Amino acid sequence: MINFFEKPKEKIFQLAQLPNETLLYRVLPRLLLEIIRKYLRVDVEGAEHIPKTGAALIIPNHSGFSGFDAVVLGHEIHRNTNRVPKVLTHALWFITKATAVPAQKMGFVEATTKNGKKFLDKDELVVLFPEGEHGNFKSSTERYTLQEFKRGFVRLALEKQATIVPVIVLGAEETHINLKKLKFTKFLRGIVLPMPLNIIPLPAKWKIKFLPPIQLPYKPSAANRSDLVHEIAQEIREKMQLSIHEELRKREYVYVKGVY
Repeated sequence: MINFFEKPKEKIFQLAQLPNETLLYRVLPRLLLEIIRKYLRVDVEGAEHIPKTGAALIIPNHSGFSGFDAVVLGHEIHRNTNRVPKVLTHALWFITKATAVPAQKMGFVEATTKNGKKFLDKDELVVLFPEGEHGNFKSSTERYTLQEFKRGFVRLALEKQATIVPVIVLGAEETHINLKKLKFTKFLRGIVLPMPLNIIPLPAKWKIKFLPPIQLPYKPSAANRSDLVHEIAQEIREKMQLSIHEELRKREYVYVKGVY
C-alpha cells in the first residue's frame, strides 16, 4: 500500500504506477475516508469491544439519510481492527455498476438474511442496522429516537452463535438533516424515502461508541421462540437508547466548540 507520508513528488509517482482500478476503488476511497474522518472530527470509544477474530454482529443506530454512518463506521472498524466488515445495506446501492462496484470494494452487501448467514459462517464481522430505512429516513425532529428494531439480527445471532456488539453513533443526525419521511401507500406501497434539507454534509462532530459485547446464553433453537427474540431485541434497543441519552447529556457542542 502507498505510504502517504513520503515526499509529494514520490507519492505522485507511486500513485501513477497503480492500476486504474486500484487507484479508483481502493486508494482514492481510503484517502477520501480519511478526509471525511478529519472533517467530521470522529471520536471513537470502546473499540476494544470489537472482536479481533470470529463472527460478530455489529448493531448500530441508523441516522442521517445518506448512509454516511455505514461508510464511516465501516472505515473506523477497519482502522481499529484491520478487519473489513461486511455492511448489510439497502438494495439501492446495487442498482447500477457505478455505485455497486465501489460499494462492494468497501464491504457493502445487500441486506438479506442469506448474506448475513453466509458471512457469519465465514467468521466475518457483519454490520446490520436493526432500524432499517426507518432509522436514517426519519425526520430530524425525531433525531436520536430509536425506531422499532427488526428482529432478524437476534435470530442471526442465535442461529450462528455470534457475538452482538451494539454501537451508538452521534453526529450523523446533524450532518445530513431530513425534513420528512415519505411513505408511499398507492403505486409504490411499502417504499420509504427521505426529504433531505442538505446534500453536502454539514461539519457536525461525530462520536462512535462501541458498547460491551453481548453473548446470548441460548442454543440456536431459541431463534424459533418469537417471544424471546422480541424480548432480546427490545432489551438491546433500550440499552442503546439509554447510552445515546447519556452521551447527549455529556455532549459539549455539535458544530463549533463553545456553541451548542
